Amino acid sequence: MSGKIRGGLRARKQAICRKAQRRHINFYERCAHWSFDRSESTTPIHWHRERWVLAGTALMVTLLSGFIMPAWATAMKPAPTAEAHTLLPLPLPKLPAVNPAVSTVDDWQVVRVQPGQTLSDIFSGRGLSLTDLQKVMDAAGDAKSALHNIHPGQEFDFLLGPGGSLRGFRFDKDQANRAIVRLDGPQPTLALQPRDMDVREEVAHGVIRSSLYAAGDQAGLSALMVGKLADLFKYDIDFVQDLREGDSFTVIYDDIYRDGARYGEGDIVAAEFVNQGKRYTAYRFKKEDGSYGWFSEDGRPLQKSFLRIPVDFTRISSTFTAARMHPILGRMRAHKGVDYAAPMGTPIHAAGDGVIKYRGWERGYGNFVLIQHSKDISTAYGHMSRFAAGERVGQHVKQGQIIGYVGMTGLATGPHLHYEFRVDGVQRNPQTVTLPKPEPLPAAQMAKFKATVVKPELARLEQIDQRIKLARSNTPNTDN
Repeated sequence: MSGKIRGGLRARKQAICRKAQRRHINFYERCAHWSFDRSESTTPIHWHRERWVLAGTALMVTLLSGFIMPAWATAMKPAPTAEAHTLLPLPLPKLPAVNPAVSTVDDWQVVRVQPGQTLSDIFSGRGLSLTDLQKVMDAAGDAKSALHNIHPGQEFDFLLGPGGSLRGFRFDKDQANRAIVRLDGPQPTLALQPRDMDVREEVAHGVIRSSLYAAGDQAGLSALMVGKLADLFKYDIDFVQDLREGDSFTVIYDDIYRDGARYGEGDIVAAEFVNQGKRYTAYRFKKEDGSYGWFSEDGRPLQKSFLRIPVDFTRISSTFTAARMHPILGRMRAHKGVDYAAPMGTPIHAAGDGVIKYRGWERGYGNFVLIQHSKDISTAYGHMSRFAAGERVGQHVKQGQIIGYVGMTGLATGPHLHYEFRVDGVQRNPQTVTLPKPEPLPAAQMAKFKATVVKPELARLEQIDQRIKLARSNTPNTDN
């Protein structure tokens, strides 16, 4: 009975297999050659598409396991325990209380004076009234004298509050001090703040090619410094007629720095001018009275007793001569002075210290001034358009003081100054007359001048000359 049952089961299994084979006939046809039998009679495995699929699947599973397992292991780690810290209180210094309503830095607004502006114009330009200006003037005290004559380029600082109200005003009392007016307290206050002043010496050398100002510009000098150089030597050199190409100059001068920024030119310390082969020198020296003067190497003041030319002229229209055809009278007559043509209204200066002996109308001369300088020397000035205000006969005048203005009154065909130099009442040629030399320094000052000024500054000038000559000798000649 059991044998029948086992036979029936086998028959049933075989029937199921045949049914599965018929249903999956395509699969069995493709895979019939697969075998794991390694007997010699078995045909070797060939890598068909199915084998490549199985191998790729196995490789992918292996790679995924390599990534997933470490990540899983990391995730399973317990979270690290935070390290405990203990805070200890430390005493700190107390800071001063700060009022947030008060600004620690004042916001000063700088205004630069433009040509033609007045102080009231500047105040109104900031939205301020004349009352504000008067408050500043009242609070400035003695410093307000610096506000009476302002000039282009000068700076004023304004401190404005809410609504544009004036809280402070700053200005230069003088070169070395700043005045600060504050109006934001119970009462206006004035404080003077010293400026950090620094003087640095500079050196310049120039050679005349066309004009003194062109040579000065090429040497790095400002027009103001060139003017100072010309003023030093104007008593010895006529820069209109005497200047020649090849003339040269060397200048040692001060440059002034204020609060670290260049402020402007100072004075000339020492200078040398070679004109037509003749050498002139100038040295600054502090005199016994505390004032400074400029002296030549022999200790004589550069400022001579007389100006050679007392007016800034454009040309000489008539020279000193014994016979000249008079342009109005039409006949030959002596011309016992020099005519300096200049624009109408040009200032005329006193040639030297003296006393006005005559001031009025003189036949042929028009408006005329006569100045007595000493017992035997006098100077005369004719054809003025008008006299300087406030001068009268008997009044003492200083050299360079304005005594009148160029015109063409009297017998004149154009605006000019007729200038005469008289010795014992006799006219001499102003261009060639020997002018009296000024007195040299007293003996004690002369010794100090020679030792402390001339010796060191002369050595510096000679050093500069040697460097210039060496530089010229090393410069190749390109004229050929």
